[in-house]
Amino acid sequence: MSAGLEYSSSFSVLRTMFYFQLVIMAGTVLLAYYFEYTDTFPVHVQGFFCYDKTFSKPYPGPEENSKVPPILVYSLVTAIPTITILAGELMAFFMKSESTREKTIVTADCCYFSPLLRRIIRFLGVYSFGLFTTTIFANAGQVVTGNQTPHFLSACRPNYTVLGCHSNLQYITERRACTGNPLIVTSARKSFPSKDAALSVYSAVYTVMYVTLVFRTKGTRLTKPTVSLTLLCLAMLVGVVRVAEYRNHWADVLAGYFTGGAIAVFLVTCVINNFQHAKPSPPPMRLRRPESVLGMPMVALPCVESPLEKLQGDLHSLRSHDHQPYRFPATPDVLIPSRSISSEV
Repeated sequence: MSAGLEYSSSFSVLRTMFYFQLVIMAGTVLLAYYFEYTDTFPVHVQGFFCYDKTFSKPYPGPEENSKVPPILVYSLVTAIPTITILAGELMAFFMKSESTREKTIVTADCCYFSPLLRRIIRFLGVYSFGLFTTTIFANAGQVVTGNQTPHFLSACRPNYTVLGCHSNLQYITERRACTGNPLIVTSARKSFPSKDAALSVYSAVYTVMYVTLVFRTKGTRLTKPTVSLTLLCLAMLVGVVRVAEYRNHWADVLAGYFTGGAIAVFLVTCVINNFQHAKPSPPPMRLRRPESVLGMPMVALPCVESPLEKLQGDLHSLRSHDHQPYRFPATPDVLIPSRSISSEV
C-alpha cells in the first residue's frame, strides 16, 4: 500500500513539473511572437536633430536584400546547434560499451527513459528556450529605447521646411515629423541592441561550449579550437555586415553580442551544469544492527578495553613466548685461533 502511494505521489510531482515547464516554454514563445509580429508593444518615439550626420546614411533597402538576410541567420542559428548536439550525443552513446549504458528511472520504479533521448531533449529544449529568450531581450530593448538606425533620416524623410529646421542644433520631437513609409520608419527606430548579432552570438557560444565540454578528441589538439573559432568568427561577421550596411551602429552590435553571450553562458553553467551527466546521490549510510540479547536490541556504544583484560592479554603473550625455543641470531663465521687461552697465559 505504501509503495503504491509513493509511486502515485512521485508520478504526480513529475507530471506537474513537466506541465509547468511546458507552460513556461509556451509563454516564452508567445511573448516572442507578440514582440516580433504584432503592435502590442509600441516603439518609443525619440526625437532627432535636423541634418544629423549620425542618422543620415543612405537607406540600404529591406532586410531581405542584406548580404546576411534574417532567414539565413535564423536557419543557421537553428540548424548548426541542432546538428552538432545530435551528432555529439549519438557518437558519445554508441561509443560506450553495453556495460556502461544505464537506464534512468523517470517515474518511480516502473518506467525507464533512455539517457540518449533524455540528454538530447534536455540540451535542445534549453537551447530553444534561450533562443526565444534572446529574441525577447533584444526586442524589448529595441521597443523601450527606440534608438534610430544609421539610415533613419533616409527612411523618415522629414520635411525640414515645414519643421522649420534652420540649423543642425534644432531638436525635433514631433511624432508626425516623418513622411516616409510608416513600416520602414518603425523598423528604423529599432536599432539597440542588434537582434541578429545577439542571436548569432548566442548560438555560437552555446555550440562552442558544447563542443569544448563534451567532445573528446584524441591525437589532435587543434580540432576543437578550429571549430570553436570558426563559429565565433561567423557570429562576429554578422555584426560586421550589419554595421557595414548602415543597419546598426557599433554600440548596437556590441550590446547584442553581450546579450546573446551572457544568456548562453548562464544557461550552460547554471541550468544544465556544463553538459555533464547527473551524478546519482550516494546511498545513505546504514549502521549495522548489533546482536540482540534476549530479543531486545542493544545500543551501539564505543568499546573501551579494561585494564584487567589488557593485563591478561599481556600475560598470555608472555606465556606463549616462553614455550617457544630460543634461537640465536645468525652470525657470520668467526675464525678461532688454534692456540688455547691457557697456553697464552
